[in-house]
Amino acid sequence: RKVNILKEKLPCHHHHHHQNSLNVISLRDNKTLEETMPSRKNIGNTQWTAWLTPVIVLACIAVFIVAMFINDCPKTVAGANGDCVPRFLRRFSFQPLRENPLLGPSSSTLEKMGALDRSKVVNGNEKWRLVTSMWLHAGVIHLIVNMFNVVLIGFRLEQQFGFIRVGLIYLIAGLGGSILSALFLQNNISVGASGALLGLLGAMLSELLTNWTIYANKLAALFTVLFIVAIDLAIGLLPWVDNFAHIGGFLTGFLLGFVLLVRPQYGWEESGNSPSQYGAPRARSKYNPCQYLLFFIAAVLVVAGLAVGIVMLLKGENGNKLCKWCHHLDCIETSRWTC
Repeated sequence: RKVNILKEKLPCHHHHHHQNSLNVISLRDNKTLEETMPSRKNIGNTQWTAWLTPVIVLACIAVFIVAMFINDCPKTVAGANGDCVPRFLRRFSFQPLRENPLLGPSSSTLEKMGALDRSKVVNGNEKWRLVTSMWLHAGVIHLIVNMFNVVLIGFRLEQQFGFIRVGLIYLIAGLGGSILSALFLQNNISVGASGALLGLLGAMLSELLTNWTIYANKLAALFTVLFIVAIDLAIGLLPWVDNFAHIGGFLTGFLLGFVLLVRPQYGWEESGNSPSQYGAPRARSKYNPCQYLLFFIAAVLVVAGLAVGIVMLLKGENGNKLCKWCHHLDCIETSRWTC
């Protein structure tokens, strides 16, 4: 009856009758979470050095400082009234809080620097805004929250999978978020790395699912990621947060994870180094059928989704006309605020 127990425990996995297969599971389940978030220990001990994540953070900080320099609050109307905060920062001081509660530049400065503005993307032929907007931030608070999350998630993913794959997910998910955002946000401008960030979270989730067999504390990890995603999407329901960028980035990253972050199934890597290390059954193929299937479906969906999004945007389609209720995903009216 061993095989049945294995089936319930490890979905998406080849099963072999093996004397030690039950011991394997108990061994893996007793590991600490640190050990189970599989670092690349079992592939010749190469763990990547994360350098791209700090570069992304520094780039966003640098862009923000430039934005504040260009903004030059004292020269604006607010400056004439002496409303810039705090005044001692002079040229780098923030717009009055009633104008920008996040401590940052004016929306016209962000617009000048490449914020996502649907009319300029569609009518003004400024497609580059789909990419530039993800490097801009609306204020210090916005910047700190996003960069904290990028460090938290980016470091772990980059150490495991290297900078090329993580960089691709970050950029493509950011683009996916911008596209969805431009299709639905008609009047507002949008900035921030949130789409790219949710893409990393989405990829973390799909990575966990497609590589299910090599994780021990899978459910703990699964709930942690889902919990963070739920919080981010809930924050996106506030009127001044662009939830379409969140949703677009998350879906893009989630699909990309199945394509870019696949690992050999359980029983394959160990057998390469020492056959009887865990007494694991030697997996016949490097990847299991589920992984191939998910890879294929996700690859088709992500290419099709981005292509359809870009074509619709170039044609100037308005997403709200095609989906009447979708605007509720971005903002829910309450007694405290209107959308």
